[in-house]
Amino acid sequence: MGSIGEQYRGRLAGKNAIITGAAGGIGLETTILFLREGASVLMTDISDAALAKAVAKAKELAPHMPGKVDTMRCDVSKESDVQAIVEHLDSWGGVDVMFNNAGIMHGDDDDAIATPEKIWDLTQNINVKGVWFGSKHAILSLRKHKKSRASIINTASVVALVGSATPQLAYTASKGAVLAMTRELAIVHAKEGFRFNSLCPAPLNTPLLQDWLGDDREKRMRREIHFPTGRFGEAIELAQAALFLASDESSFVNGTDFVVDGGMTKAYVTPQGPATLPPANLAR
Repeated sequence: MGSIGEQYRGRLAGKNAIITGAAGGIGLETTILFLREGASVLMTDISDAALAKAVAKAKELAPHMPGKVDTMRCDVSKESDVQAIVEHLDSWGGVDVMFNNAGIMHGDDDDAIATPEKIWDLTQNINVKGVWFGSKHAILSLRKHKKSRASIINTASVVALVGSATPQLAYTASKGAVLAMTRELAIVHAKEGFRFNSLCPAPLNTPLLQDWLGDDREKRMRREIHFPTGRFGEAIELAQAALFLASDESSFVNGTDFVVDGGMTKAYVTPQGPATLPPANLAR
């Protein structure tokens, strides 16, 4: 069996995609996978420097791709920035896939008493208004270019479904709003051929998480115990889910809360034991 690119090449052939929060994590892995599948991708993020590193990595890991790749700085909490990235694709023929992936979970986000108002507002502006702006301008672009089929994917979280035992109220509330907004958008625009789905990841194995866990095995196990698989998710596993939602293979999937969590939200109790390694075919 070949590489991921060899297995799936062509599933997004001819499609133009925008990915926000593309400089790392889910966004970067999705960019690489989309490029390998034939899409043209506009990578956007808040940092020009991070984008420059990310696009170089994407080109390295997805060489000889048939589509184009470009970058553009975007603060998704500013409508003018979001409008600009969507209109950037006018010369490509308009957007076909909009992945509203950018979001934050601030270190000062806490419970209802301790969360500062400015952190609440910042979180809602990025996580909720950013998705609204992305969806709004994607719809306008689709109508402008007279498209009758499109996929808009919004990153939510499992905490919008089950809540978080560790207080992060602004983040949890924002992701609940993303779920509700996505469902309504899916119903309102279904007859236009525009599909809206939420992607709900569990905690992922990212450098940020690993730095936070450090060498504290007890701290790590307190979190791994929630996973029936005994391990955190990997960004590539979310990218695979985003690929399915972006492709025509999911043409009858609309308004879903697409949960990718290793069974975490379905488990009442989980067995203790060593973490399992991710399947070998997840490697790039």
